[in-house]
Amino acid sequence: YTTLFRSGISKREKEVLDLIAGGLSNQEIADKLFVSLNTVKTHSSNLFQKLEVSRRTQAVQRAKELRLIP
Repeated sequence: YTTLFRSGISKREKEVLDLIAGGLSNQEIADKLFVSLNTVKTHSSNLFQKLEVSRRTQAVQRAKELRLIP
């Protein structure tokens, strides 16, 4: 988790990232985490900014490069 904290990604953002990597839609992620669709979009947006990407596929690729996800 050291890389995680250095990247500034919160625990919740990491959960969202894991679910994005698992192929879930924003609505499915919202349902699974018991949060609103808007909350998922905010977490995703923050993630994209921190990972310096603009799309979900890029976020997953960058997270793998940084070894945030397998």
